[in-house]
Amino acid sequence: MVKLILVRGLPGSGKSTLASQLRNFAHLEADMYFIDEHGEYRFDASKLSRAHQWCQQQTFAYLKASFPVVVSNTFTTQKELQPYLDMASELGITPQVVLCQGEFGSIHNVPEETLLKMKQRFQYNIKI
Repeated sequence: MVKLILVRGLPGSGKSTLASQLRNFAHLEADMYFIDEHGEYRFDASKLSRAHQWCQQQTFAYLKASFPVVVSNTFTTQKELQPYLDMASELGITPQVVLCQGEFGSIHNVPEETLLKMKQRFQYNIKI
């Protein structure tokens, strides 16, 4: 049984939609860190590193408790995926990596310049 699914892709590619449809999995993503107590998304670039640390910590806690997890982040590079791959290895889990390539438009209004930079650095050939 798959215990860790990592869904990667550019903003608007369908990552969150796919992840939210997986039953019996805890769904996590760094963007969840920016949702306030009223359910409003309030992105703060200065806290992005903290958001990813939070996502990694939550993922590890769920996995340690034997709960299956799906994480949907952009994971544009091997370096961004590596903490999750390392955690899976430490716990004896073989992760599944899914690449989303749809074009549905970003729900977080990612600026075009940022999206272009992400497209330019996106690594398709990653090692699991």
